[in-house]
Parts: sequence; structure tokens; C-alpha cells
Amino acid sequence: MLRSLRFAALFSGLILSASALAVDIDAASYGYPLTNPFEATIATTPPDLRPELPLDDDINQSDRSITLRPERAFNLPDNFWAVKKLTYRIATQDKPAPLIFLIAGTGARYDSTLNEYLKKLYYKAGYHVVQLSSPTSFDFISAASRFATPGVTKEDAEDMYRVMQAVRAQNPKVPVTEFYLTGYSLGALDAAFVAHLDETRRSFNFKKVLLLNPPVNLYTSISNLDKLVQTEVKGINNSTTFYELVLGKLTRYFQQKGYIDLNDALLYDFQQSKQHLTNEQMAMLIGTSFRFSAADIAFTSDLINRRGLITPPKFPITEGTSLTPFLKRALQCDFDCYLTDQVIPMWRARTDGGSLLQLIDQVSLYALKDYLHDSPKIAVMHNADDVILGPGDLGFLRKTFGDRLTLYPLGGHCGNLNYRVNSDAMLEFFRG
Repeated sequence: MLRSLRFAALFSGLILSASALAVDIDAASYGYPLTNPFEATIATTPPDLRPELPLDDDINQSDRSITLRPERAFNLPDNFWAVKKLTYRIATQDKPAPLIFLIAGTGARYDSTLNEYLKKLYYKAGYHVVQLSSPTSFDFISAASRFATPGVTKEDAEDMYRVMQAVRAQNPKVPVTEFYLTGYSLGALDAAFVAHLDETRRSFNFKKVLLLNPPVNLYTSISNLDKLVQTEVKGINNSTTFYELVLGKLTRYFQQKGYIDLNDALLYDFQQSKQHLTNEQMAMLIGTSFRFSAADIAFTSDLINRRGLITPPKFPITEGTSLTPFLKRALQCDFDCYLTDQVIPMWRARTDGGSLLQLIDQVSLYALKDYLHDSPKIAVMHNADDVILGPGDLGFLRKTFGDRLTLYPLGGHCGNLNYRVNSDAMLEFFRG
């Protein structure tokens, strides 16, 4: 693997926007090779352009659990036994160092691929690292969410903040010099709200906060992803489902390759083969992945709250109960359906809340506009071709963050986070 590029090289061809002073990275000097945002989102960075990272055996790390909702543990179905406590992962140095909290994206657990990558990156640079699940993940909803209905970002941030405080209390001997915070995708939006909450709670006094590919308008982002499921794909008909089509391609790919190689470079290598997915197939794959996350959230929230929308309130569920019928029902409900059927009624009942438009403003970066504009410790790294962005989103980021926004020309949604240039920039931000 090639040596990491010096951070200074990142700026050799940058263009400064005269209007908002955001740092716009020039495509030619940037050097990221994937120009298709769908392909970048799925396949991420070619292996030889990624930073060198430590092996798991070289990291002093462990998984630990905390009890946050003991009253709920007695009422959860038997098949929730593994998530009655919230598990997180902590990696520690053998000397005093800053600690970075990592918040995962939509529906992702603490040990998601991107969280693992970021952990290794920061650990190698000398930081303690704590990996946390998204407030929208199955385990967080069950073990840590007060209302088990994620989607109101301010409340999700309050739940996350309590988790962070519990993690700190459980690790009093870790020699922490200062606290940092970062998150990717929805986790970046959560990080912004957590940082804002900490301004009054002062448990951590975060020195720096980095938002990686955050949704600006949460409703726009989820609408963009939901629409990808509706993409028309050639070869799909009443007898051939999308999943059968993709499975067939993967099968032929492995037959031609001669062996099955399930490593983190699989998708990039697959996309270079004759069996590669078309633009439409990649779009639907991204949308389908998001739909499964939305279905998981809708199912878990409905079951814990006994709303009866997906699972009958008194239906007995044990470890041996087949959840397939409920999954099929949940998959018919996209994120907009979840908001309408579960989030908004809960929000209105508890807060005398108003319209959907009012909720949208409250759960997006718009709600923190003044704080984000005036806080020099918070920065954003985003991609101009990110599929979750909508009209006006980049303008909002430019106006709000100014030169604390770094805008890359390529990378799709989080696809370039493991590109050496990006990793150097992320490390440089926290180093100051």
C-alpha cells in the first residue's frame, strides 16, 4: 500500500469560493477515481488508495455493556435478550490522550464497517476511541431510547448524551485529556445536536466536532433514498426479483473468480468485473438497503410500544417466533410512513407539536443554524455529488459554516471517507 499523502498536498489545487469561503476541492487535484456517486457509495475507495490501518490484534479494545432502561428489560420480548443492555466498543491507549466518540449512521450498530474504519484511523493516530450505535439501530432503540421512537433528533441526542455519560462513568481509569466528537451520515446530524446539548450540560466540553456527510434537511435526505427503491431496473419482472438478479450476478462473479473473497474490497473488485451492477441497479441497491433500515426501525418501535401497526399488541413473540411476516409488513412502510404513523403522533402527544413542516425544521440542521454558524469548533466534510443532498443544501452549508466546510467534488454518500486524502484531512482537523 502506498504511503499516506501529506495533508498539505490536499490543498495544492483547491479553489476558494469567493462567496462563502468554503474550501472547495478541485477534482483534478483531488484524485478520487470513482466519478459515479452510486458506485462510490457502494464500492468506496480502491484498496491501494486507502490509509494503512492497524490490525485488530494491535488494538487494545473491548466490547462493554451498560444498562440504561432496566424497567424496559422486563417487558421486552424474549427475542430481545441480546439488546436488553447497550453494547459499545472502546479502544484505549496506554497513556493520557484525547477521546473521540464515534456515532454510526442510519440503523448501524457500533461495530459498523465505517465505525471500525474510523476507530482504526484515530487509534493509530494516538486517540482513545468509543464506538456508539446509531439512535436508530435495533440495539439502541431497545436498550437506550426513552420513547423507542427515533426520529426527533433533539430527543435522540439526549438519549445519546446519556449513553456517553454512562460510558465515561464506566471507564473512570481511562486517562482522557480532552473530548472530541464525530459521526457519519445520520450520526453526523446526531453529533451536531449532541454538541449543542453539551454547551449547557458541560459533561464533556467537546474541543472539536466533525460532521461527515450529514443530512441538512433530514426529510429531503430520506425522501431521496426512498425514491431510489422505485428505480426501474432492466431485467426485473414478475418472475425475476431484484434480489435474484443481484444474487445471480454475484454467483457468476465468484464462479469466474474461482473463489469467494469476502473482504472490504469485494464490492470495488466486483464493480470492475463483467458482472458489475448498472447505474439503475446500484441506485436500487442503495435504496433497498435504506428501506431495510427503515423497516427495522418501524418494526422495533412498533413492537416495543405495542402500537399494533405491524405486530398485533398481544401477539406472543419468543426466540423461536418467525418474524418474516412482520418483516414483510414493515418493508411496505418507508421512512415517510414511519414518520406519519409513529413519530408524528408520538411527538404531537408529548409536546402539543404542530405540522410535519414544523417537525422537519426541528429535526434538521436548520434548527441549529445560529449555533453552527457561531461555533468555531464544529466543521463539516461533505461531497458535492452526495445522493442525500437536495436543492439548497449546499448553499445552507456554505452560508452556515463558511471556511469550516470542506467540499469534495466526488465520493457519493460517505464513499470517500476511507480515501487517504480524506483520512489525512480528518486527522489534521482534530490535530488543529
